[in-house]
Amino acid sequence: MKKVFALLVLSACALFAEGSVIHVVTIKWKPGTSQQQIQAALDGVKTVQKEYKGIKRVWTRSIKVQGDGYTHALAMEFESEQSLKDYAGSPAQLKWYKVYQSIREESTTHDITN
Repeated sequence: MKKVFALLVLSACALFAEGSVIHVVTIKWKPGTSQQQIQAALDGVKTVQKEYKGIKRVWTRSIKVQGDGYTHALAMEFESEQSLKDYAGSPAQLKWYKVYQSIREESTTHDITN
């Protein structure tokens, strides 16, 4: 399941400039999480892109997500491996985490580059 999704994203990486890093997150929400809460978390990813200059693109509309209980996936294209590293703990990430982490039961991440 995760390997198939990562493989598809890896194929998409070929379309982007060399050095970009694709950060893919698959998400299982906590029981009782509302659609409004989920949408707020996904909309927050778009806000992160505006607030953190190292992110080039984001994708939040899941077409297919595999895995028991996993319902959503998102992807962020970072300018470089360094911009991904610098994102960890940044004010933009911490602001988004206030909404996201309170409703996330579990997630997996995949970081891919070419």
